[in-house]
Amino acid sequence: MALTRGIQLVLLMVCFVTAGAQESKTTTNPRPATIKEGASLFRANCSPCHGLNARGGGRGPDLTSGRWTHGSSDGDIFRTISRGVPGTEMPANAFEDSEIRAIIAYLRSQAPPKNIKLAGNPANGKKIFFGDTGCSNCHMVRGVGGVLGPDLSRVGAARSVAYLTDSIRDPDQELSLGMTDPNNHYVVPLVYDTVTVIKADGEKITGVARNEDTYSIQMITTAQELKSFMKKDLKEVSHERRSLMPAYSVDALNAVQLQDLIAYLETLRGIEDKEVK
Repeated sequence: MALTRGIQLVLLMVCFVTAGAQESKTTTNPRPATIKEGASLFRANCSPCHGLNARGGGRGPDLTSGRWTHGSSDGDIFRTISRGVPGTEMPANAFEDSEIRAIIAYLRSQAPPKNIKLAGNPANGKKIFFGDTGCSNCHMVRGVGGVLGPDLSRVGAARSVAYLTDSIRDPDQELSLGMTDPNNHYVVPLVYDTVTVIKADGEKITGVARNEDTYSIQMITTAQELKSFMKKDLKEVSHERRSLMPAYSVDALNAVQLQDLIAYLETLRGIEDKEVK
């Protein structure tokens, strides 16, 4: 019995060592073919949440920024992909070890150069966010602000500078393009696109959907009120593939102000971050 138990412990240790060895293998100087394979695997399996180019989607963060909430080493990313992240929408995946390493190689190839310092002033950006631009009317940061748009308390960890810039200048861009699941060729439900319902008495109510199924829809209205409707009681439900967020042109937000605002948003990495004064 003791011998058998000893053998079991040894085998268990071998399993852990083997798994750790697989996870710790690096993707230093991968072959172009490996990166190409990783890109194909990513688009087929990961893009519905993280975007076609890994720059972030409706449900998953940007994976090209070089910021990893759950660890930035190859081993950490290997574990995140293979085991998932409990309590989040990131599931465990049944990829082969070589496939995971190919995906990591692809993600590494998309990372920007290190040590790029933003030109903007975060303190000025915070004043802009909570000032006349109206950002905080719809977006919340650390419990302060509106609920019509997404919570931005950790947007700096989830989105790249390019993504933030595009979202401010042209918030309709991704909504108008839509998002197709490469596996099944259907359009993934969009998040924060404009929804308008028409009641039986002709009243129109506009907002963003929070929950929707075949029979009902729950939405946050432009007055930031939560309302629920049974679809059988409505004349019409329309998704307009546009954002309620206005496009901030250079007339509304000049280049310096945009840099400051993005510099502030970049500081928002989660509740553990030091708050900009």
